[in-house]
Amino acid sequence: MDEEALLKQFAAQFAHGPDDADDTDAAAAAQGADSTANQVADDADQSPATFDTQQFLNGLDAIFDRHTAATEAGPYLEQAMVDAENAGDEAGLLTVLNETMGFYRSQGRHKENQWIVQRALELAARMGLTTGTSEAWAITLINCATSMRAAKQYDQAEDLYHQAQSVCRHSLAPTDRRLAALHNNLSMLYSETNRPDKAELELREALRIIEASSVNPDADIDVSSSHTNLALTLLTEHKLEDAHWHAAKALEIYRTGHLEHSAHYASALAGFAQVCFAERRYADAVTGYRHALAVIEECYGKDTDYWRITADNLRQAEEAAAQAGVTVDNAGVAGDAGALPQSGSRLPNSPAQGKTGANAASSPSTVSVSTGSAGAAEAVSACPVSGLKLARAFWTQMGKPMIAAKYPQYAGRIAAGLVGHGSECYGFDDAYSQDHDFGPRFCLWLTDEDYAAIGEQLEVDYEALPRKFSVDAQGRVTFEAHARSDASGAFPSAGAGSTVIPDAANAPTPGTATHDTATAESGAASSDVAEAMTTPIDAPLSPVTPRAQGANRRDGVFRIGDFFESITGHHTAPAQTAPHEWLMLQESTLAAATNGEVFADPTGLFSKTRQGFKNMPDDVRLALISKRLGMIAQAGQYNLPRSLKRGDGAAAWLSIHEFVQATASLVFLVNVPMVVGYMPYYKWQFAALRKLSGSMFALLPNVGEQLETVMRLSSAACYGGAGFGEGGKGAAPAIEKINDIVEQIAVDIVKELKREHLTTSGETFLEWQRPYVEDHIASDDPVLKSL
Repeated sequence: MDEEALLKQFAAQFAHGPDDADDTDAAAAAQGADSTANQVADDADQSPATFDTQQFLNGLDAIFDRHTAATEAGPYLEQAMVDAENAGDEAGLLTVLNETMGFYRSQGRHKENQWIVQRALELAARMGLTTGTSEAWAITLINCATSMRAAKQYDQAEDLYHQAQSVCRHSLAPTDRRLAALHNNLSMLYSETNRPDKAELELREALRIIEASSVNPDADIDVSSSHTNLALTLLTEHKLEDAHWHAAKALEIYRTGHLEHSAHYASALAGFAQVCFAERRYADAVTGYRHALAVIEECYGKDTDYWRITADNLRQAEEAAAQAGVTVDNAGVAGDAGALPQSGSRLPNSPAQGKTGANAASSPSTVSVSTGSAGAAEAVSACPVSGLKLARAFWTQMGKPMIAAKYPQYAGRIAAGLVGHGSECYGFDDAYSQDHDFGPRFCLWLTDEDYAAIGEQLEVDYEALPRKFSVDAQGRVTFEAHARSDASGAFPSAGAGSTVIPDAANAPTPGTATHDTATAESGAASSDVAEAMTTPIDAPLSPVTPRAQGANRRDGVFRIGDFFESITGHHTAPAQTAPHEWLMLQESTLAAATNGEVFADPTGLFSKTRQGFKNMPDDVRLALISKRLGMIAQAGQYNLPRSLKRGDGAAAWLSIHEFVQATASLVFLVNVPMVVGYMPYYKWQFAALRKLSGSMFALLPNVGEQLETVMRLSSAACYGGAGFGEGGKGAAPAIEKINDIVEQIAVDIVKELKREHLTTSGETFLEWQRPYVEDHIASDDPVLKSL
């Protein structure tokens, strides 16, 4: 790494060693952002830059070098943000924001980090970074994604990481260590979402890149950290011998390079301790955790998640040691064993690999499934897994091997995933969603040139894919690798019939450790799991409606441009300088174009096109916020109470509808669509709003629940509760409650506008807030301003 700030390898989760999101070169970020800023901001009246980015970075490094980050780094970063903003130095400000994200993560300040993430994404968009492939944009995406991942907002994090991958393919050299950082971060996300097989692959690639770029791999902190990361992932897969080797290798590198005083040494110590705990070598585990705690306390203080997690691990290791009759002295050294084991030491035959309770796990319950029929209201769904999970398994086990076998020269050019219309694309499908248009499916997206060459035949081969599969009690999907009766020939399955896709929602096996917490459990878990009972399911699971066929089909082979045009009317997103085109696109349309998951995108072209629709110009976002403020005021604060006073229940009910729609939309716009996505169409509007409101990062988090209360009371308010189960109390109590909620929502909105510096007014009648918001619209295009 070019920078030496200790935080940059320890910020997200110490158990994983370096926080690779911040392993990205801050100096490069500043330089890349500077270059772009000079191109997009060359106004004559621009304030002279007085912010010294390098001096800022040097000062931050000095804070960490003297181990005073716990008390000094926060105020230092906050002042730097003010200084860069006052100087009009957008590139410098972006660098400060990237550093702040890392520090806030290290302190567990996830809620505050939401503001930093949003500011960074908005600033990058304003600087024009989001439409290119600059290093600064890649770095910002990685850091934002890692902040989301640290706060357990996994869907948003994974999407940002994939965007970063697309940018990095074009902006970084194949041996650039920042690519290793990205692989490492993805591995952490996969680990935290119970996909250890994918995490292991990412970590091995990260280790390969780092070793290839290292002058001396045997004394390189980054190589050591990668070994620790890999050891922890192997531990979750019960590969104890390999895990031990990599954990011990990490410690050996620190000793070889005399790097024991580095803050990162704590992660290697704790990682080895965790492996030792799994091996029942409790004395060595206690030793490792004690040493790690000492390093953490010296470098970061006790008031951090890292210290608390490690202290808890130490407590559990000490309890296990006491129960096993192992004595560990106060210095943390067991008997006369001396130092921790060196790399290459072999695992003891016993009891390290013993598995107490191997047969104690309860037998998994049988999964009962049926093919079902349209319109049947059954308590058990035909398929017990989500549509997106089923789609990913179908692609991994059936689609990908077919392409590798039949179209090897195109395998590196075809994108795959599931995006667009359909409940499963939003992740909101359930048992009731499976009575139509549900089954194994995915999309294949090709360039115009490739579609002309293979599109029609690829569609035939896609339709011929076997769709019979089973789901076991752990939620793992297995497709049967045989050709359908109408297929034009079988293809090599590459083991697809035996491949399973683990459910990311399932918790890790009790007793195993995860990368983020390095939590030690009392007792080793069994790796022997009874085979789950399965029931085969053959497609189609439900009838396909006319709206999902023909030109409106939702899966199969598409030209990239045609796919987006079928949803939005545009082959690619409107230009950033065409606000009128953006304003003609409904939020629900943009939601359908940017939802779902991309399983593979070797060229990055599909993701880049999709990203274009996510990147709503900030001027357009502000214009829409202004419009929503106007409707909230008009419908909720003005017409609703007047209609209720008139006794016009119908008008009042329609006013409530307009108020709720505008307010829900405003919540998504304030939270920034680039970060949280767009509000979907009415059916899933509140499902999405509840999910957003439950996020640790959510702005206006209470509004969704308040809106639901308004709707619940609307019958009583508008019609006195007659026939609506309101207890015959009449309209007055409901009217009073609704009016109070409307005004409280207005107060909360004004507070948020002030926090974002979009207004200086405390006026709660929201119509009067519109001019303040519109003052921040940079464009003079009249379509963006209210009359």
